[in-house]
Amino acid sequence: MQSPITLEALHILDAIERRGSFAAAANELDRAPSSLSYQIQKLEQDLDIMIFDRSGHKANFTEAGKLILERGRLILEATEKLVNDANVLANGWELDLTLAFDGIIPVSNFFELVNELSNVSSTRVRLQEEILAGCWEALNVGRADLLVAPKIDTLPQDVKAETIGEMEMIWVAATSHYVHKRSGEFDDKAREKYRIIAIADTAREQPALSVNITQRQPRLTVTNFSAKVDALKQGLGIGTLPKQLALELIEKGELTQIKGTETFTIDVILAWKRNKIGEAKSWCIQYLMKHFKQHSKI
Repeated sequence: MQSPITLEALHILDAIERRGSFAAAANELDRAPSSLSYQIQKLEQDLDIMIFDRSGHKANFTEAGKLILERGRLILEATEKLVNDANVLANGWELDLTLAFDGIIPVSNFFELVNELSNVSSTRVRLQEEILAGCWEALNVGRADLLVAPKIDTLPQDVKAETIGEMEMIWVAATSHYVHKRSGEFDDKAREKYRIIAIADTAREQPALSVNITQRQPRLTVTNFSAKVDALKQGLGIGTLPKQLALELIEKGELTQIKGTETFTIDVILAWKRNKIGEAKSWCIQYLMKHFKQHSKI
């Protein structure tokens, strides 16, 4: 007898638990919430068990539902490994490869890689923007095969990394912002008086990270880099931007470097897990190590 529990249903249960609601899971899976609700209700009918307790304001997993979720995740992980191993064994070149990059790095830096890879392989490439801890979580849990991001102090034990470039960063604010009326050193204590524009960490399970933000500093959090730039130009706060972009906006008169600050440099690294190396991944590693500095716009 064929089981009514499908891989699609397991993916839905996994997304609901991680995201905390049917609506958020539907958004991640690009599905209508009603579609997810129907599929779960049908699964409950076919199994003749309740997966969710709907007696409260929020649907919660029953004990039986938690069991299906936990065992189902093992099945999803095993299935993913089976497909990946079969693809590598069959032709050495992965069918799909995901390259995650921190949102402060323009996606255009990877277009040439995609074009060049297509000349030697039919591997499908996904360019995936992540922020802060979300970058490392994506690599750790397998949402990404490669990662290009600012260097961190301590790398996970099973991760290999190489420095492939650097970014110069500048503290800026809108030209009309009142921060430009101040004088003196712009240290952490001075920054606490001004709202900072931050980009939301994309980590789903790991603790979020924050960079250049003091604990007591007011902040405005936006969802992507473009929104951060818009918020800075509108005078909603202060923040750091890559030097190349900052200088363009400074020349236009939209932003001004904050007095008392200096340009600072961060290293950009390429990271990957040591235990999973297919032909496409190996090719991309060699390409980025050789060409990223030449073609990067950061």
